[in-house]
Amino acid sequence: MDYDNEPSKVVFEGEEFPRFTRSFQTPTPKIIQWVIKYSGGLIKDGKQASFVLLGFVVAAIIVSMFLFFGSGSSSYNEKIIPPMPAAGWRP
Repeated sequence: MDYDNEPSKVVFEGEEFPRFTRSFQTPTPKIIQWVIKYSGGLIKDGKQASFVLLGFVVAAIIVSMFLFFGSGSSSYNEKIIPPMPAAGWRP
């Protein structure tokens, strides 16, 4: 017998190639697939869908900041609706 330092490989019948092959492409995220699908043909690929989603996020942040910081002063409401007089108070 000839013993070498090489490990021996056992190849079973019908297994010349590995069973699993790896793809180097990452699968397209579901939200990008959804944007492409429901765009009505306006968005052609994942890069365009990413830009649309980025624009949507920026617009949502701007609107929410406007609503949060712009709802602002109560002095505006006081000018429109005067305060009610206390009960029993007469001028």
